[in-house]
Amino acid sequence: MVSYADGSVLAQLGNPDMRTPIAHALAYPERIESGVAQLDLTKTAALQFFQPDFERFPCLALAFDALRAGGTAPALLNAANEVAVQAFLDRVIGFRDIDRVIRRVMDAVPHGPAPSIDAVLAQDARARAAAQSEIAQLRH
Repeated sequence: MVSYADGSVLAQLGNPDMRTPIAHALAYPERIESGVAQLDLTKTAALQFFQPDFERFPCLALAFDALRAGGTAPALLNAANEVAVQAFLDRVIGFRDIDRVIRRVMDAVPHGPAPSIDAVLAQDARARAAAQSEIAQLRH
């Protein structure tokens, strides 16, 4: 959902199936048939929304922190996340280590304005190096 300054909210709704975003990415900016059934709102009993549980989903809390900080913080979060998730997939760290690595990188690597793509890419590289260092420390 996207919330606008005028108070309106636009929602993208559909059946939960990864074929939809994959088809969108493959055909962008056009739309193609994904093989997913159309969403029938008359068969959906209700839409329910809850406050996010940041204790249960610590990476979501980190994402909100990066959003509030702005500048290069989201790039730091993304880079640290990519490195940590790959380390998890490679069975180097545990699942709950992912948020620890991200938090430590976010705390260790200073973030600030993002005046250019070069500045963002430099922060990305710093965050990836910091994440690798954190992962190495977790292994010992």
